[in-house]
Order: sequence, then C-alpha cells, then structure tokens
Amino acid sequence: MATVKTLLDTKGRQVWYITPGAPVIEALKILRDRKIGALVVLQGSQIVGIFSERDFARNAPNCQQCDITSPVSNFMTSIVLGVQENEALENCMAIMSEKHIRHLPVVDAQGQLCGIISIGDVIKQLILDREENIQYLEEYIWVNMI
Repeated sequence: MATVKTLLDTKGRQVWYITPGAPVIEALKILRDRKIGALVVLQGSQIVGIFSERDFARNAPNCQQCDITSPVSNFMTSIVLGVQENEALENCMAIMSEKHIRHLPVVDAQGQLCGIISIGDVIKQLILDREENIQYLEEYIWVNMI
C-alpha cells in the first residue's frame, strides 16, 4: 500500500510557506513563480493556515477594504487538515475528496511540517503504483504460461 512517505520520497519534501502578516501580493507571486497551488502559512514553526489561489479568488470579493497589500491572514484557510508520513494515499484521497481540499500538509510525529501533497500528486502516485502492479501481474502470467 502506497503511503505519503512513498510519495514524498519521489516528489521531494520542499515546502513553500509564508507568514500570516505577509502581503497577499507576495503570496501570489510565490505561487506564480514556483508554479504551485498553495502555500502553508506559518507563525514560527506552527501551521496557522494554508493559502491557495482558490482562497484568494473566493475571499477577495468578500473582503472590505482589501487590496494586494492586505495580509495573507485575510484570505487564508485557518482550519488546516494534515497527515503523517505513514498515512495511506487512498486515505489522503478520501480526505481530500470528502473535505473538498486540494492540499494536505505533512507533519512528523512531533507535529513539525515536513512536506505537502496535492491531489494531483496523490493521483499520479496511485496510477504509477497500479501500473507497476499490472506490469508485475502481466509478467507473472507470461512466465507461468510457458
């Protein structure tokens, strides 16, 4: 069974983050420049939110007197679900589907941020694992038919 650790070992553990008081334009530039969909919002080493393109699009119209210099905290999602490395990818996909979220921070046993996964990452890894299983089964069948 594929786990978050399997995915992070392949994908890498780089996490882009921002502070809650940073201007939202800074966050948007990081998303654009790094070609990513979300930033973890950290206060020190504590996860206090997540900021995505979707958060900005949904919250900007509701924000009175907001502009591009407004803090990320005006737009971020404050309730953040996370997973640990031993979590099965199927469970991650279920969480993401059920909660309608696209990114999950990964934390270690002490609750420290050690990665982030997206729904795209999870799907790619699950497809790769299934393709490997199919190839193994095809080879097994071919060898045992001879």
